[in-house]
Amino acid sequence: MALSPISRRTALHWMSASAAAAVSLRSAQPLAAAEIPRVLPAGQLPKDARLGDLKDLNGYFPWTPSPTAAEWDQRSADVRRQILVACGLWPMPARPTIQATISGKIERDDYTVEKVFFESHAGLYVTGSLYRPLKFTGKRPGVLCPHGHWENGRFFEHKEAAMKLELEKQAESHPVAGRSPLQARCVQLARMGCVVFLYDMLGYADNQTLSFDLIHRFAKQRPEFSTPDHWGLFSAQSELRLLSALGMQTWNSIRALDWFETLPDVDATRIGVTGASGGGTQTFLLGAVDPRPVAFFPAVMVSTSMQGGCTCENASYLRIGTGNIEFAAMLAPRVLGVSAANDWTRELETKGLPELKQHYAALGVPERLSGKYFPFEHNYNQTSRAMMYGIFREALGLGEVSTEEREYQPLTREEASVWTAEHPAPATGDEAEWKVVKGFADEFDQQLAALTPKDAPSLATYRQVIGGGWDVLLGRTLKTAGSAVSENLRDEQREDYFLHIGIVRNPQYGEEIPVITCGPANWNRQLVIWVTDQGKQGLFDADGRPAAGVRQLLEAGYAVVGADLLHQGEFLTPEQPLTQTRWVNNPREFLGYVVGYNHPLFSQRVHDVLSLIKAALVHPMAPTAIHLAGAGGAALYAAAAAAQAGDAVQQLVLETGGYRFARITEIRDPMLLPGAVRYGDVPGLLALRAPHSAVLIGESADNLGLTTAAFAAAGRADQLKLAASWDEALAMVIRR
Repeated sequence: MALSPISRRTALHWMSASAAAAVSLRSAQPLAAAEIPRVLPAGQLPKDARLGDLKDLNGYFPWTPSPTAAEWDQRSADVRRQILVACGLWPMPARPTIQATISGKIERDDYTVEKVFFESHAGLYVTGSLYRPLKFTGKRPGVLCPHGHWENGRFFEHKEAAMKLELEKQAESHPVAGRSPLQARCVQLARMGCVVFLYDMLGYADNQTLSFDLIHRFAKQRPEFSTPDHWGLFSAQSELRLLSALGMQTWNSIRALDWFETLPDVDATRIGVTGASGGGTQTFLLGAVDPRPVAFFPAVMVSTSMQGGCTCENASYLRIGTGNIEFAAMLAPRVLGVSAANDWTRELETKGLPELKQHYAALGVPERLSGKYFPFEHNYNQTSRAMMYGIFREALGLGEVSTEEREYQPLTREEASVWTAEHPAPATGDEAEWKVVKGFADEFDQQLAALTPKDAPSLATYRQVIGGGWDVLLGRTLKTAGSAVSENLRDEQREDYFLHIGIVRNPQYGEEIPVITCGPANWNRQLVIWVTDQGKQGLFDADGRPAAGVRQLLEAGYAVVGADLLHQGEFLTPEQPLTQTRWVNNPREFLGYVVGYNHPLFSQRVHDVLSLIKAALVHPMAPTAIHLAGAGGAALYAAAAAAQAGDAVQQLVLETGGYRFARITEIRDPMLLPGAVRYGDVPGLLALRAPHSAVLIGESADNLGLTTAAFAAAGRADQLKLAASWDEALAMVIRR
């Protein structure tokens, strides 16, 4: 960004003699629309890393431990918040006392099994089998077992041929365990003295309110179930509220733990969690967000490679800048065992485990980490289970109990199923799904209303909770925006103003932004960043002259900079507006797959605006004030950047036209920002601008409740102004 010099002479001083002569010959010529200058040669795109391939679940996800304990404390807090936001659990929904139905006790030789179900949220259920030891007294250690992606879940059985193959490969040592390995895990832990809860993942076994095909096989959008008033999972509306299969499954894990630790025979200070595949994902996600469990064994899921191949393991924002190795690191300094197999985890011992060992050693507990590769296909077979039994025996204080599995009598499907004539299964289908998502959405609205600022302390809470959510959605603050710098490439004089044509580079992130600055003959040393849906072309009208608002600012002595944000202007070939967001090459229309490993386009354009602000702050001809103006959809990029920039932006002028994210129904809408409705939509975002000046065009006070409340709570209601037009808005902020 080249800021305007005080005079034409100064501008020419920056150029070579030949360039100055060329400018001199054109100095009085109007700029026709066709002559709006490019920054880069025709056909050349900015050297911007974001134009490369999008990251997806099959990428490479290495992790470098934090160099100091203090840095890890901050980093882990940030990652924990990111996980909770991605899961729709920031802030956490209410967690009232659970009323579980426990029935159908079956007694075996040295353990019992009972049927359990309870409602974790309106219309959403946790279902499972509760194993209790018979030969132990007093409070016992507990183990939660999310089962993972095994056919029929808790009811899983290997066919005869598959079971025999497991025995031949020595993956299993007993026929019964080889046939029913999920039950084998629970039986052995109960025999070792643990209370064990094996619970269904969504869509498996008894948990069919949200079907298997919906949760684990979703592939095509459902336009008829994606309106602002009636929508289901995987829609634009559910994304706007961060409601996902992953989030609901993680919520069920949290609520399972809430209930489990209250059982009279469970020692809440000695709880472990173990699962494989998708159950491994649930194991480390639960541990990453919840401090209560003390030991973990996520099998065949911790890896620098593929991060989770199911719709139930992915969500927008979840793994941006992080991954499963770091999620496992979040469990430290608690006990952690990990197993790998002939799948995407096969390189664990050389990629990921060394870094985890370094991390555990730095925390002074290297003995609490174990990891091993087993030469079997994707599994949680006897070899991995034996490793887990040994780790849990020590971690949970089980004493000198045997870890050797022996034969047992598995439950039949009828014995295991929680639904009976006395306890019939709940409804399924679209209306059951609507009840679940609407229940969460209604509670989110209630939470937001309760967080509406009323005074300085509640405003601080709003910024911490709602602002913390927006921090994750937007991905950068001014502090983390990088060290952006500007390079002026050439200068041109036009009538009574100058054009300064250049690039803003953000080397930390590998980003480039083409910019044009309109500079007045007599600069007042103030800069306006003018953000439009047309990019830098929005500085000009159809005749190639400064647009009315830009002209008004130039006449008042302000320099005005316009930029091509990502996929605007010179980012496009051919120069056509972007109508759909880019997707990775995945046929399943789920945002967590096709975009979710990358910041949304909306956020990336906010990053560009933050780069413009950072470049202005460090420019040799630093302005005395930086202002921000935005029109159309770009007004919201400006609003978000101003929320992140604080007092670095003195005046904010936005023509929002009353736009709201809640209107979006298309999953590929470039304006789709997952979570925007969860955190208050446009009024919730604008509230983060308080107490700094904001002038809004096209808004009604009746529709800005959160915004006006925040400015009032900050004691600066006067800093929020409404205008009917740009002339009126600019008149409020221009200081001649």
